[in-house]
Parts: sequence; C-alpha cells; structure tokens
Amino acid sequence: MAEIRNYGLFRHFRSSPAMFVLRYRRGKRVASGPGLTFWFLPLSASMAEVPLDDRELPFAFHGRSSDFQDVTTQGVITYRVAEPQELAAHVDFTVDSSSGSYEAQPLEKLAGLLTQLAQQHALAYVTETPIRRILTEGYSTIRERVTAGLEQDAGIAGMGIHIATVRVAAVQPTAELERALEMPTREKIQQEADQATFERRALAVEKERAIEENELQNRIELARREEELIRQTGQNERRRAEETALAKKLEVSASAECKRIAAEADAERIRMVERARVESERERMDVYRELPTGVMLGLAARELATKLERIDHLNLTPELLGPMLSDLVQAGTRRLEK
Repeated sequence: MAEIRNYGLFRHFRSSPAMFVLRYRRGKRVASGPGLTFWFLPLSASMAEVPLDDRELPFAFHGRSSDFQDVTTQGVITYRVAEPQELAAHVDFTVDSSSGSYEAQPLEKLAGLLTQLAQQHALAYVTETPIRRILTEGYSTIRERVTAGLEQDAGIAGMGIHIATVRVAAVQPTAELERALEMPTREKIQQEADQATFERRALAVEKERAIEENELQNRIELARREEELIRQTGQNERRRAEETALAKKLEVSASAECKRIAAEADAERIRMVERARVESERERMDVYRELPTGVMLGLAARELATKLERIDHLNLTPELLGPMLSDLVQAGTRRLEK
C-alpha cells in the first residue's frame, strides 16, 4: 500500500519498488513505473498501484468423481503481473488519495477469477475420472491441468498475468471412503505384519532349535571327549601300572640277580677260604706228620692247655713219659754233638 502524506494543498505519494504506479492528471496518464514518488494535488490527480511481486493464492474446492465419490482438492497458485498496464486496464487498482488504500478490491476480484478458472479445469478432470485413479494420479494430473488451463486462458493472458507455479497440496476423499479404501491396504499390511511376525517367530524357533542342536552336538562331543579322555586316562594308568610292575619286576630281578651274584661271591669266597683253610690244614698236617711224636704230644698238650680253663688232675703214665724222655734225651744229645 502506498504512503500518502498531507501537506495542506499538496500531498506526497510514495510507493515501494514492488508496486507499479500509474499517475494520472485530469484523466491523462502522466507517469508510470515501479516505486514512484511525487507531489500531487488531490483535486486533479489520481493514482493506480499494481503489485509486481509474486502472489500466492490458495484454493480449495469439492468435486465428485465419475463413480460419484466426493473429493476435496487443495492447492496454491503462484502468479505475478507481467503487464501491469494491461491489468490496470481490466481491473480497478485506483488508490485513495488520502489513505493510499485501494478504493475497490482488485486483488480479491483477481483471486476469485483465478480460483474459478482453476476450479473449472480441476473439476473437468475429477468428474471424468474414477476415485481410485484420482487418488493415485490426481496430484500431478490436476496440477498439469490447472497450469495448462490458466496459461492457455485468453482472458488471463490478455490481462498480463503470468502463472508461475501451481501446487496441489491435497486430494482427499471423504473420511468414510478413505477408511474404506484404506481397509484392504491396512488388512494387507496387517497380514504382511502377521506374516513377518510368524516368519520372525519361525526364524526364532529355528534359531532356537539350531542352538539346541548345537548345544546337543556340543554335549555329545563333550561326552565323546570325556569318554576318550577316560579311555586315554585308563590306558595311561594301565601303561603306568604296567611300567611300574615292569620296573618292580626289573628291580626284583636285579635285586635277585644281585643277591644271587652276592651269594655266589660269598659261596666262592667261602669255598676259597675253606680251600685255603684245607690247604693250610693239609700243609700243617704235613708238617705235623714229619714231627716227632714227642713234639706232637707237646703241641697237643699246649693246645689243650689253651682250651682248658682249669686243670684239676693230671695223670702221667709211664707209656706217655717214656717216649717223651727218650725224645728229650735224643734231642739233648744232638745238640751237644753240634
């Protein structure tokens, strides 16, 4: 909206760059352009202000499909004024010389015109299309139909309006129909969810069974290893016992052999001692054999004396003393002769 200030007889008009201003004096256009600023006399001047910026126009309307189902379409039309002078010639954009506001409602009139044209082209598609196709293809098709219809409309083009974009925000059936249409999909989704749950549970059961089988195999393998360990332990114990028995047997055999060798050595030593004793005795007997009888008797008496602790009686018979005295005399004689 333009800014107008009152300075007595004169007034000052100021517009923004987004507005195209047409200035008239006494019915003739004297200036035009965006964002004009000027002084004017209110009794002889008039101004029109056409917006140049992009304008968004929301729309919403109801229609009935070819299979008699209600449909609600919502969207936004974005447009801009390409030829402001042409639009000002068709729509009254005159501003009040005191307040700067529009004397009429040009934007509302333009919005109504664009909305009716958009509704006309959209309903032409809706009424000839079944509801399911509208719901699946309606967004793009309605947008294309409305855009093409507005761009090709001679009245819109003649007013210098350029359609920038058309956006369709919603294409909705009634709540009851929407629930009815959603039901098969919901049931299918629920079935798929149930199937997924069943498969997940089956997979869990299968995994649990596999785990149990694995545990069973592990227990079997563990039992087999324990059995093998026990068998190996028994074999080791038996081998150890056999080795111990063999060692004891070898030890006993070695001990017996040592004892046998020792016994044989003792026996051999005894034999040698006895043999030496016998030889010594034989040699002594040979010596004794060559001795005279008296010497033998003396030696016997001496030996006997060493064996006796006490002599109570000693009997000397003539048979004993005779030879002894004879031998003694002979020995003394031989000594004297020497």
